[in-house]
Amino acid sequence: MEEKKLDVKTLVGFGVIILMLGWMMFNSSQKQQEEAKAKQAQEAKQKAANKKQQATQAAYAATTAGDSTKVAALQGTLGAFAYSAGLPSAKDNVTEIKNDLVTIKVSNKGGYITDLVLNKFEQFSKDSKKPVELIKANNAALNLQFKTKDNRQLNTKDLYFEPVVSKEGENQVLTMRLKAGENQFVEYRYVLKPNDYMLDFSLRTQGLAQVVDTSKPMDLEWSMKTYRNEKSVSYENRYTNLVYLYEGDKDDKLGMGKSDEESVENVNYVAFKQHFFTSILLTDQPFKKAELTSENLVKEEKTDTIFTKKFVAKMPLEFKGGELSYNMNMYYGPSDYNILTSDKYEGKHLDRVMPLGWGIFGWINRYVFIPVFGLLSTFLPYGIGIIVLTILVRLIMSPVTYKSYVSQAKMKVLKPEIAELNEKFAKDPLKKQQETMKLYSSAGVNPMAGCLPAVMQIPVFYALFQFFPSYFDLRQKSFLWATDLSSYDQVFHLPFYIPFYGDHISLFPILASLAIFFYMRMTTGDQAMSAPQQEGMPDMSKVMKIMIYISPVMMLIFFNNYASGLSLYYFVSNLITIGIMYVIKNHIVKEDKIHALIQANKSKPKKQGGFQRKMQEMMEQAQEQQKAQGRKK
Repeated sequence: MEEKKLDVKTLVGFGVIILMLGWMMFNSSQKQQEEAKAKQAQEAKQKAANKKQQATQAAYAATTAGDSTKVAALQGTLGAFAYSAGLPSAKDNVTEIKNDLVTIKVSNKGGYITDLVLNKFEQFSKDSKKPVELIKANNAALNLQFKTKDNRQLNTKDLYFEPVVSKEGENQVLTMRLKAGENQFVEYRYVLKPNDYMLDFSLRTQGLAQVVDTSKPMDLEWSMKTYRNEKSVSYENRYTNLVYLYEGDKDDKLGMGKSDEESVENVNYVAFKQHFFTSILLTDQPFKKAELTSENLVKEEKTDTIFTKKFVAKMPLEFKGGELSYNMNMYYGPSDYNILTSDKYEGKHLDRVMPLGWGIFGWINRYVFIPVFGLLSTFLPYGIGIIVLTILVRLIMSPVTYKSYVSQAKMKVLKPEIAELNEKFAKDPLKKQQETMKLYSSAGVNPMAGCLPAVMQIPVFYALFQFFPSYFDLRQKSFLWATDLSSYDQVFHLPFYIPFYGDHISLFPILASLAIFFYMRMTTGDQAMSAPQQEGMPDMSKVMKIMIYISPVMMLIFFNNYASGLSLYYFVSNLITIGIMYVIKNHIVKEDKIHALIQANKSKPKKQGGFQRKMQEMMEQAQEQQKAQGRKK
């Protein structure tokens, strides 16, 4: 019988099979090892949790059994909440949560934020290396005051919470619980999202119906002493105040440079607003009542001050079904219009904390100056952007300036004729007024035309006055010698303090004062000549000559501590106005042409306007009454 031999192909086949079996066995072993490791990790995690729970129970039991005097004292003071004092978390520890924008530390004692740093901003000046710390060293607190069933009054700021950190997707969650038992607690829940200045904050109770007197509300007190963060303490304090939103969309403020208090109903949020930063507590369920207090801490502006104001807000929280449940938010960040009005905060009216002005003034800022300047600053340095904005404003207002000057020129031409009427009817004021109105009508001159253009400029002037101190993007932006367009541009520090002026010299206010001086010198003579002398009234020409010197000095003093961006605007604005007035006066409006125009108007039949006709009728009636009274005498 021939012996059968193994050929090469058979050997290769066996080799492949062996390798496949080995690979399968190896994978199976790896999978078993991974499952075993996962099981061990789960068991270790469970053991750790059990160990923690046992340690907690043991610690509390040890406290109870081993220090009966201490426990008795705690129970005598805290009642059921002595439970929390016996937990391992009853220590002065803090828990940190942070994102790219804010770093927050929450204390076990009180369960509230004890440190909050804005990561992207610096105090006082650029490159100061001092971060903006809205909360530190116990300058702020959040406290619940309540009564227990056994008639104890407790404050959560004095009690210890148990912290638990977890994750919800990319959100960091910190849960703080003040316990009266394993399933009886007051809970603060903080949720910090990525790239967000606003925290979700919820406040609730569980299982406390038999511990806490729920017939009376818990009083929530939120307080803060605001740190100084800007160069000028007086300027920062002027724009530091308590702002509140109530009844859905109404806003108001208190503490405008002084101590104040207010009681408000149906409050949607309370904001402790500093000059360029703000802390806001918002609630989905409006507070039925809020007691608000603002205390000014800057007693003397010449004294270097750490704090500017102290704010306190007290709101009673009512129980429903024996429990509390409030969903709120906390905003800690810049008072930046673009951030406060972004889509993520839509409908919350956070921009109301900014002092942009009421009515038409706020409208001009929101829909004109902020968008226009925001566009300019995307491709221009901020100082150049202010100059370009000034040019645009003056060009738009130039027709108003032109009409004002033409009116003054007409009144100046008519002044000799008005003087004749004053002399002719010196003993009959009513007749003098009547003839003056006829002269205005026949010459085609409206005496109010010179005033209306000035009145029309007031909304623009006031809106800009509110815009520059409020626009966050100007903070710590430099231009020429000014290191911060949102603060004063110091060029020399004085070794002494001048009341109302300060201890430094700012250059932009000096330039703005010089510009307004030369502008008033150019226009005051024409204004005085165009204004006829009224009997019994002071000589306006003398008044205006005095104002030429008083107005620049007042501007110099007033603007020395104000934002250099505002002074830059008024300096450039007055320069441009001087140029426009020079062109109008010397190349457009000629007095001889105005005189010829008035004479031509006199020869034309004039139809009186409704206002002039009414004034004429009233004066005629008054004249008839005067004559009748004279006949009776």
